[in-house]
Amino acid sequence: MKKTLTIGIALVATLAGLFVTFVGPWPTYGASAVEDSSHYTDAVAAIDRSVLDSTLSDAPGQLHAGWAKASITPPEGTPLAGFGNRKGAPSTGVHDALWVKALALSDGSDTAVLVSSDMLIVPENVADAVRERVVAQGSLTANDILFNASHSHSGPGAFAPGLAARLFGGAYNPQITSFLIESFVTAISEATEALEPAEIAHGHVLVPELIRNRVRDAATDSTLHFLVAAQKDGDRCYAVRYSAHATVLGGSNMEFSADYPGFVQRAIERETGQFAMFLSGAVGSMGPKPPEGRDAITRAFAMGDALAEHVLEASAHLDFRDRLDVASVGIPLELPPLQLRLNRSWRLSPFLIGFLGVDGDGWLQGVRVGDMVLAGMPADFSGEISNDLRAWAVARGFELWTLSFNGDYAGYISPDRYYDTADKDGKESYEMYLMSWCGPDQEAFFCGLCKHMIDVLAPHAPEAL
Repeated sequence: MKKTLTIGIALVATLAGLFVTFVGPWPTYGASAVEDSSHYTDAVAAIDRSVLDSTLSDAPGQLHAGWAKASITPPEGTPLAGFGNRKGAPSTGVHDALWVKALALSDGSDTAVLVSSDMLIVPENVADAVRERVVAQGSLTANDILFNASHSHSGPGAFAPGLAARLFGGAYNPQITSFLIESFVTAISEATEALEPAEIAHGHVLVPELIRNRVRDAATDSTLHFLVAAQKDGDRCYAVRYSAHATVLGGSNMEFSADYPGFVQRAIERETGQFAMFLSGAVGSMGPKPPEGRDAITRAFAMGDALAEHVLEASAHLDFRDRLDVASVGIPLELPPLQLRLNRSWRLSPFLIGFLGVDGDGWLQGVRVGDMVLAGMPADFSGEISNDLRAWAVARGFELWTLSFNGDYAGYISPDRYYDTADKDGKESYEMYLMSWCGPDQEAFFCGLCKHMIDVLAPHAPEAL
């Protein structure tokens, strides 16, 4: 009897130990000097190595630009990505076509490609395969490509394995992944093949009336950025960046749509007869505030038209330049230790987070074009943080576009000051608990690396465009 009891107690203790090890709860960890951590110092060293592949010059050659697009509209019945309440249900049709678009820029020595897509995110399995395919073609390196998704919550799902991807995008379908990879490679390859002598200009305008902070009474990233690349034959590409979530169409919508970012592009193309692409900015905490309308599609159209009108008005009188330094940095990241909190004291086991399909890496990307720097983050990056980053960059003579969803997904990157005060059961519960995976130093980690990336890409303040 005593032996049986002992065995029973040992078995229970073993099972309890395994449960805590692989499920939790574990104690939460607090803030620390992130700059001293190995994952930070290793990333700094990787940035320093990556920039050596670019030729930084005060006398760059003639600018060349080229652009292209490829369809990413999947077959009807493919799940939509973005809202868990759809539960992976099949789509019922296509409201408007979905595209991946690429803008290639070269100064004769270096080439960088900006890639936009009418998707929720650009998942790691797609981005990694695209980099491998493009690099094999010989014209670009892995650190020359900046990925971006418009964050449409009505784009293609079924694009990645794992429980987390399934909850937000339906059951994995490898054929959809292959289709997306092929389309991305096509757009990038055709854009680089289309490089022609060109000139470029950029600008911005504040549009606070179409964006809101959906989490707290705080700032919004209301800057609407745009650039115009003009080839010598008159063809133009408009690239637009805004930070409102592409969620004007809600979870009840079951047709594929690019949401308001798609309608921005279509409005610009309709009015100009030229090419347009959309890059999502710092969408963390940033919700859309569309004009009134009878239904969601009407409101999404109205928001797209309003943003396009701002771009066209602001771009009517631009000063173009045709000699700009192009440079890029791209590095894989080891993220801070993952922490999915249950409350302020306890978290789930990091082993369980991995089982959910969330891994501990990411990709940081920077592209410099003259006095512009575009920073691609592998996450929903906070609009509140991006305001501070942009002010820092402007003080150094650069216009900064902070972007999200650069070929991987690390949850939400939110301001560190809210991490220990966020209300688990309030408006902050989703972003600061369920989707905040990178711990209490997430802002310090990403902002420190972003600033270092800008410093090495642009060691001297440039002449403004």
